[in-house]
Amino acid sequence: MGPTPDRSLIRGLAHVCYTVSDLERSLAFYCDTLGLTPAFEFIRPTGEKYGQYIHVGGRGFIELFQGELGELADKQPYRHLCLEVEDMEHTVSALRARGVEVSEIKTGTDRSLQAWISDPDGNRIELHGYTPESKQNGWLA
Repeated sequence: MGPTPDRSLIRGLAHVCYTVSDLERSLAFYCDTLGLTPAFEFIRPTGEKYGQYIHVGGRGFIELFQGELGELADKQPYRHLCLEVEDMEHTVSALRARGVEVSEIKTGTDRSLQAWISDPDGNRIELHGYTPESKQNGWLA
């Protein structure tokens, strides 16, 4: 087991933020296709919706903002978003039935199950399932 985290400094992952080319298309993917829950919107004084918070579970969120792709991406070292799943086989099967292209399930070097999808803008998303052999087990609450 690793060292005890100092919760007075960092409690956990709060959110991952993306600039997306079409906010409504991305909301349809994250909420309708993946089944996540819209939380709250960002509205300009003009009434224009320009962003959305999406609840992932627990205290975690995805934050989306309408914008031009590459606005920040050229300067950011973003690699992927990782979403924990309870039942990898079920999740992959359900997403494929919804028309999502999903990679084959494999065991990563951390000994956890993983499969990969992409959102409408090509942002990579890892689907992650812990196993009894997962290296993260000593850290999980």
